[in-house]
Amino acid sequence: MPRDFPRSRRIEDQIQRILSDLIRTQIRDPRLANVIITAVKISKDLGVAWVYYTVLQAEGETENLDDAFASATGFLRSRLGKDLTVRRIPELRFQLDSTESYARDMDELIEAAVLKEHPVGEDADEPSDDSSDQSDTDE
Repeated sequence: MPRDFPRSRRIEDQIQRILSDLIRTQIRDPRLANVIITAVKISKDLGVAWVYYTVLQAEGETENLDDAFASATGFLRSRLGKDLTVRRIPELRFQLDSTESYARDMDELIEAAVLKEHPVGEDADEPSDDSSDQSDTDE
């Protein structure tokens, strides 16, 4: 079974590279202008490819992106058929990649926990910012 993984990973990488290039250069839909393909995961039978994407701009309506991807799917699959080296072109399912927002939320939670544990101004163990400790040997 581990022998299947390198081939499926190569196919995932190919799909990601091809779709990224197509969205950047061929798709004229302005709703997809700031979309970046972050990952592709393919099913074991190579029949379905889950395409994860993120948006560069501030968080907006993902319904517009869903509609934009729905209208571009036929074109993207047909171009994948020309560029991809597999017999069966997988069905494309686009999904917003929530990794970045999840990481941002976790950072905020960690920061809040640290501030709750050590409120600002109460750290007596912190070294003072005394510039007299530094030597000025500029030679």
